[in-house]
Amino acid sequence: MSEHSIKATGRKDEGKGASRRLRHAAKIPAIVYGGQSAPKSIQLEHEKTWIASQNEWFYSSILSLDIDGKVERVLLRDMQRHPYKQQIMHLDFQRVNENEALRVAVPLHFVNVEKSPAGKAADVVVTHELNEIQVSCLPKDLPEFIEVDLSSINAGDTIHLSQVKLPAGVEVPELKLGADHDVAVVVARHGRVEETTDEAAAAPEGGEGEAK
Repeated sequence: MSEHSIKATGRKDEGKGASRRLRHAAKIPAIVYGGQSAPKSIQLEHEKTWIASQNEWFYSSILSLDIDGKVERVLLRDMQRHPYKQQIMHLDFQRVNENEALRVAVPLHFVNVEKSPAGKAADVVVTHELNEIQVSCLPKDLPEFIEVDLSSINAGDTIHLSQVKLPAGVEVPELKLGADHDVAVVVARHGRVEETTDEAAAAPEGGEGEAK
């Protein structure tokens, strides 16, 4: 698990007016909550934070949040964006307890599809049904992403949630809810065959349309 550091500064001014002033000054109002400490209002530099937010790890990794020189380990729990500007309006960070399991959405990285029988077939489409999965684990075991090896997928195959290889110490809580929750993650279909079938189903039978 990689460590990523984000710098912040504590703030005392709160409310909508204070938040507007911060945004005009190219800063982001934010809050840190959870754990044994009281919630703390903070501010971050918008440009540096925006650059960090373009990375996958910003949303799924434990961050080292440096607040006036004091580092707290946190997870990003909420981000409010401007409707049309490239602007972050507000951030919520949750403190991490090293001894308590987390529930986090972790991105999936699909690899080696080009080496698979399905990937080499011109008429097969490999579809990613999920791009991330909810996992539960201790902070020390949290992966930045989970790799799904597709090197052996064939046309007609479906890879389900239970077939995804998880790192040590990581589990998927949804799988405990029963077989109905073992959803498809990747599906390999005959794309061109399906298109032909759909067209045939839409066409009138026996040329009745022409007769009428």
